[in-house]
Amino acid sequence: MQHGIVQKFGGTSVGSAEAIRRVGAIVGQARDRAPFVVVSAVGGVTNRLFALGEAALAGGDVAELARDIEALHRKILTDLGLGPDLVAPWMAELRDLAHGVALLRERSPRTQDRLASLGERMSARIVAAHLAQVGLSAHPLDAWDAGLETDARFGCARPLPTSDAKIRAAARDRTGIPVVTGYLGREPSGAITTLGRGGSDYSAAIFGAALSVEEIQIWTDVDGVMTADPRQVKTARRVPVLSFAEAAELAFFGAKVLHPATMAPAVRAKIPIRVLNTWRPEERGTRVVAALAASERGIKSIATKGHIAAVNVVASEMMFQYGFLERIADAFARHEVVVDVIATSEVSVALTVDAAARLEPVVEDLATFSEVTVVRELALVGVVGEELRDGLGIQARIFATLAELGVRAEMASYGATRNNLSIVVPRERLKDVVDGLHERLFQAP
Repeated sequence: MQHGIVQKFGGTSVGSAEAIRRVGAIVGQARDRAPFVVVSAVGGVTNRLFALGEAALAGGDVAELARDIEALHRKILTDLGLGPDLVAPWMAELRDLAHGVALLRERSPRTQDRLASLGERMSARIVAAHLAQVGLSAHPLDAWDAGLETDARFGCARPLPTSDAKIRAAARDRTGIPVVTGYLGREPSGAITTLGRGGSDYSAAIFGAALSVEEIQIWTDVDGVMTADPRQVKTARRVPVLSFAEAAELAFFGAKVLHPATMAPAVRAKIPIRVLNTWRPEERGTRVVAALAASERGIKSIATKGHIAAVNVVASEMMFQYGFLERIADAFARHEVVVDVIATSEVSVALTVDAAARLEPVVEDLATFSEVTVVRELALVGVVGEELRDGLGIQARIFATLAELGVRAEMASYGATRNNLSIVVPRERLKDVVDGLHERLFQAP
């Protein structure tokens, strides 16, 4: 069967009977495009499965945790008018796995992945049963039965090169609408693997690229990508279209968009992605494409990180010496502190990190060859859009806005992609900066 679209539904989209009814309506409206459906676990269940594994490893009582997970799925089934015992086999497997972990006081990555897989495996059965209930020819499939074979890196598995051909072969022999488990795969010896957190988006991209679909739809609980966080800026509006490069920049800030690593198969295949709202399916969402038309260029969004610290490193004696940056990078790597933004000069480097990072040992190492100061209570503001490559006037407006607001930029960084101008500002002025930039970049005539 040739599929026209992949429709991926996240945890909030399958988190209740009402949500699953909406999924049924959305899939039904797309039936002429031969949808290939990918589902996450019911919202919150994956976290509960990890918590259950931790409790079992510690020798705690997991019975209540298991009852809560079962009750959540049974309630959804009852509310949908489906048999509540539909998930019984997977709940039995959950209890067996938890018992084994508790008995041995050992939880291997292989066991953890099998335990974590149960959320998607139950969700796929529930969604498929509801689709059949409303007259759609749907059937549940575990990802490996849909052709997805991975390596054996439990917890962060990646598809094997043979997967594309196996996915296409599985699709040729199938009729109806498949409802496939996201996040999961299976390695050659038969053990279940997971693709890492956020892996259901990755699954959608893998299947979409292998099947050469027209579009990959990511259904979630937002209307798409916004010009700013609507919780911060009430006048924020939906962004109709983004390039993959712009989406990657926004993902760095934790914006509710697609993570570039999980979308890599779709990016390589140049398959457009659309972010849509399950609760407002009439909205057109945000399209993410390989290249923008001239009319689609512009500043797209203002994103923020509200709790960061800046580390300033100065070493005059390193002027004209090689190895300065390497020594700085080594200090951060040695203590596993992730660096966000870097600005450099000949003898100084400024770096931003998460405010919660443990910086004391890093500073101690850096102090052996430089003067180090740490500035806290900062925030990072990123203005994202391909228009920054060519729009000198936009850059001028950004800094003019800061001057009008009386806000001094502690640091600025303009990356090689020229899609993101990042500015570090005092955290107490973050709202003023975001409001001011949004007004001047998106609302001013």
